[in-house]
This record gives sequence, C-alpha cells and structure tokens, in this order.
Amino acid sequence: MRAVAMFPKEKVIRVVDRPSPQIERDRQIRLRMLEVGVCGTDHEIARFQYGLPPDGEPYLVMGHESLAEVVEVRNGSRLKPGDLVVTTVRRACGKPECRPCHHDRPDFCTTGAYTERGIMRRHGFMTDEVIDDDKNMHLVPRSLADIAVLTEPLTIGEKGLIELDSVLVRMPWVDPQKAESRGLNAVVLGAGPVGLLGAMALLVRGFKTWVYSRESATSERAAWVEKVGAQYICSSDLPVGDLQKRVGAVDLIYEATGSAALAFAAMPSIGHNGVFIFTGVPGRETEVTLDGRKIMRDLVLQNQVIYGTVNAGPPAFEAAIADLAKFEARWPAQVRSLITGHYPPEKITEVLAGEPGAIKAVIRFGTPSAAKTGTATTGGKTGGTNRG
Repeated sequence: MRAVAMFPKEKVIRVVDRPSPQIERDRQIRLRMLEVGVCGTDHEIARFQYGLPPDGEPYLVMGHESLAEVVEVRNGSRLKPGDLVVTTVRRACGKPECRPCHHDRPDFCTTGAYTERGIMRRHGFMTDEVIDDDKNMHLVPRSLADIAVLTEPLTIGEKGLIELDSVLVRMPWVDPQKAESRGLNAVVLGAGPVGLLGAMALLVRGFKTWVYSRESATSERAAWVEKVGAQYICSSDLPVGDLQKRVGAVDLIYEATGSAALAFAAMPSIGHNGVFIFTGVPGRETEVTLDGRKIMRDLVLQNQVIYGTVNAGPPAFEAAIADLAKFEARWPAQVRSLITGHYPPEKITEVLAGEPGAIKAVIRFGTPSAAKTGTATTGGKTGGTNRG
C-alpha cells in the first residue's frame, strides 16, 4: 500500500510501498483512509524541524487529520463496515505515574512520553490502510463526509472552549450553556484553518466575534469572515494593542497564529475577567520582550485567565463533529470553502510547497463507498481546487 513518508536522516519526503497492516486483537479496526488534511505541523515535519519515526524505523508515515471508512472489524467492536470515522492522534505514555493517561486522556499527559500518529514515534494516517483500536475512533455522519476531515483541526479549539466553559461558570451572570445569554466579545488572532474554525465555533456559542489577521480587508478571507457573521480587522489598519478601540471590552482572545510577538502584544487588550487562549506553538522567532510587571498586575487586578490547549481527547472530537453539523446547517458554502484543494498522495511535494491563498489542502486516498450511501461520493476534483 502507498504511504507518504518523511525520512529524517535523508531529509526527503516520498511515497513508499508498505505491507498492509494486520489486525492482531479484538476491537481493532481496519480502516480504508479517505482523506488526510495537511497542516502547519506537517509543514514543520516536512522542513525536518519536528517529528520522529517509530523507534528503530527509518521513516515516519505522516498525517494526523484523518477521515476513514471502516472495512473490517474484530470481535467486540461497536463499529461496523461502512462507518465513517475520524481517529484521535495521541496515544497514552503507559507510565504508571501518569494519571491522565491512566484515565484515557493522553492529551493531558504529564510525562511527555506519549506517542502521536503521524507526528511523534507512531506512523500516521497518510496511507491507504490503517489499523487502530475502536476506542480511538469517532463516528461521523455520512452527511458530513465532505467536510469531516476538518474535525481534528477543529478539536484544538473545541478543547479550549470546553475548558472556557469551566472558567465562565465562575460568572453567575453568564450561562455557558445558553449562547444567547453570553453577551461576550471574542477576538480571534489569525485567519488560518484553526482560526477560522475557531471563529465559527465562537459564533455558534453566541460570541460577538472579530478576526484579526494580516490579510487585506478586501481579501477573500476577510470576505469569508464577514459572510459567517464575524467582523474582520486587518493588522495593517489597526495595531494589535488597540483592539479595544474597535471591539470595546475584549472578553476573550483566541490565539491561532503561533506568533509569540503578536500574542503578547495583544494581551493588554483583554478586559476585566477576560480570558486568553493559546493554541499556537511559536516557531523560530526573534526574542520577545515582555512587560512582566504589567502582565502580572493585570492578571491579578482584573481577574484574568490565560491557558494553552494542544491535542485533544474524546470530548473535543465529539464536540467538533457536533459543531461541524451546525456549521454545515448555518454556513454550508463557507465551511466547504475552507477545503481549498484535494490532491493524490503523489502530489505531496507540491502540496507542501504551498498554494497561494490555500486554507486547507487535503490528500485524498479514496472516497466513501457509494454502495453504503446510495448517493454520490464527495465533491472536489483530485489534484484541483474546490473553492466551495
């Protein structure tokens, strides 16, 4: 079977031929991979700045944003052939002292010895077939087949928003379960996939939402933001430290850029009782100078909260699938337009080189079995662009 592999010693990425995996125990599932999204982490792996092969192997099979179809099940599984699933990425460290992993929440692993499919010491999903335990899989409705590959990048925001609800309950005048009662302002930093998906997640939760990014106010992304009901701010038009002049009270900043300089420049804009969520991991930036006294003073005197979120566990995957259904019902064209191209695995080099204006490129290995759906398979032209 085909697999897109990263060879760290040779510093090359190429499609290799691998033996098909075999089911070894009950509740394992054989998956036929359909689509695998390409994200910033994959680009870092392709630059050989990140990612490790499994111990003793010369390469890492890439890919962690997946959509697959079940083709074979073993005794005890809740899934059946024909089901569409997305699969979690991180696997438990197995260390007895790690309480999160012992409770099947490796996204909170405390030892750092976890593995991640397609990223860290475990082969990923960018291949024709995969075998994994059914506990790591989440059922996707067939109606979402053409956008379900967006589930994993959405889970990063979902995890952060699940944690946000636990923060908001400290405010008796805000009911996290009722979107109409929130009355809060949110600013998303960045108009990449995580930022735009996060903006929709905030909108369906009742936040008045702004997206702050470097693209022109007349760009396609700015227009996309306006079409979903958020407001767009171009960084050239407003310094990030002046967000309150445009937004008013900033109750939440949702960072989705990976830029430490931008994030900490925005931090003084958080208002009383405000929350700042970090989702990005900084690259090799220049040194950032911070006013630590002001940050500490504001945190204390304004009851502010700052936290980071990475990877995601089962609750975030279930929330992402539920939210994708809401996005599809409310903004069908906009959510589909986030996927800007489908490509065969043999085009991986071109995909990693990047296409101007691309939001989410997807490597396509197949389409859902028509016999299982009775309808046409997902849209988009292989190797082309599907703007939605």
